[in-house]
Amino acid sequence: MKRKNTRLMKEYLYRKSLEGKERLLYENKRKIREALQEGKPIPTELRNEEAELRREIDLEDENTAVPRTHIDDEYAKAAERDPKILITTSRNPSAPLVQFAKELKLVFPNAQQMNRGGQVISEIIETCRAHDFTDVVLVHENRGVPDGLFIIHLPFGPTAFFELRNVVTRHDIKDKKAMGTMPQVYPHVILDNFTTKLGERTANILKHLFPVPKPDTKRIITFANQSDYISFRHHTYEKHGGPKSIVLEEIGPRFEMRLFKIKLGTLDQTESQDEWVFKPYMNTAKKQKFIGI
Repeated sequence: MKRKNTRLMKEYLYRKSLEGKERLLYENKRKIREALQEGKPIPTELRNEEAELRREIDLEDENTAVPRTHIDDEYAKAAERDPKILITTSRNPSAPLVQFAKELKLVFPNAQQMNRGGQVISEIIETCRAHDFTDVVLVHENRGVPDGLFIIHLPFGPTAFFELRNVVTRHDIKDKKAMGTMPQVYPHVILDNFTTKLGERTANILKHLFPVPKPDTKRIITFANQSDYISFRHHTYEKHGGPKSIVLEEIGPRFEMRLFKIKLGTLDQTESQDEWVFKPYMNTAKKQKFIGI
């Protein structure tokens, strides 16, 4: 199994290394197409390659004309099977963090919770790869308050780092009797205001934590972005008097998320490149928004 994972990782890195060459080739073929369509001369720098490029253009179809990237490969099999998630914590977790991890287990369908114990993160990720987990969710705390969420997509990434704020567990919203039990049906997922390229990337990471629901599901998960703070809310709804009288009931938990980093790899791969990092000087750009308008 270890040899297989090593081989797959090398193949993944090799495909990623080819992206620059494929993108340059795509741009050259695009210039040839435009010149032919508009009746203009072939650009001087491409005249030596014109015959080979035109031959490749003739052989292309809609699936091969645009080059794929390693980002496409990360979630290429996401539609083939439901996500399988492992939820764990930082070492020596406090009681509030353990409670929060238990509630996240109920939020994500097909999730399993594991007590961290003395295991290092590389062992956890290797075990999850061997047992076909699709994601690892790691929650972190500061003085008993959950303050960090790591979403690690398997087998080879990406890893998203989120800062957590204003965490309110479902038992803090109402008393247990009024709150009731949390439904286990697959929820509808609402992603609001993820309009930039980074926002689309973030939404892609979040939405693949949930399987496809049935149309009549009355459970709703919401990720609403405002000023780069993502509000997480969890509701059920009822139609007591028809479609115009929908009643929402919050079942928790609730919290705010702020994207800190996206890494092209898993958490244990220290050599992986950072795709995007929130840097301190960005705090001064008050009007600049990175995830949505």
